[in-house]
Amino acid sequence: MKKIILLPFLFLAGAIFAQNLEGAWKMTHQNGKAMTEKEYIKIYQDGYFSFGAKETATNAFVSAGGGPYTIKDNLYQEILDFYTVNPEMVGQRTDFSLDMVGGKMVISTEMEGKTLVEIWEKVSDAKDDLTRNWVITGRKRDNEIARSTPGARRTIKILSGGRFQWVAFNSETKEFSGTGGGTYTAENGTYIEKIEFFSRDNSRVGASLEFKYEVIDGEWHHSGLSSTGNPIYEIWSAYSKAYNPVK
Repeated sequence: MKKIILLPFLFLAGAIFAQNLEGAWKMTHQNGKAMTEKEYIKIYQDGYFSFGAKETATNAFVSAGGGPYTIKDNLYQEILDFYTVNPEMVGQRTDFSLDMVGGKMVISTEMEGKTLVEIWEKVSDAKDDLTRNWVITGRKRDNEIARSTPGARRTIKILSGGRFQWVAFNSETKEFSGTGGGTYTAENGTYIEKIEFFSRDNSRVGASLEFKYEVIDGEWHHSGLSSTGNPIYEIWSAYSKAYNPVK
């Protein structure tokens, strides 16, 4: 467990932490330095978070991480399910001090003997039909649906605040397979996403993809053409219901 660094902000804890983190956030400063050369976007939804980062000048992928989080008073905790910077931290818990300052989120901790302070600004907390943390549980091929049960190896897709991020990883082996994300809209059965970062091929950044969607019995049925032009039909289930980790 990491040591918490407490910041002397004069706010009532009860009022601060009643605020909902759900939505999309952008990092503005890290250790007092403005984030101009890199863009970090962090999404919170259904007790889960993920972030993706890229270089602003080249769109080159930088890093990604995510997992479940909790908040109690001003104690903010993350447990990593995936983390490209240091996979050995997967499964570990990090404790932060969290304060809200002028509508911005300030989190701080001590990591590897150094103080880390980040400032995040909320991009949006907009919601729509697909706002949720999802995990893939089915695919249709040749008019037949093949189902799967998410385990240590799984693919998630978190949508909130008009932002999306998908991630494929194995939390047991700490293997990371890929991620991508950006902005999206979901209206009248049409889902459109614009890619803003992609770990496998940054030349895809800027591309827009259009799909059809339908929520059936709480599951997201997603169909269209993939980024490679191949037809897909996927079924995504609510992560909180479909993924049951082995205790």
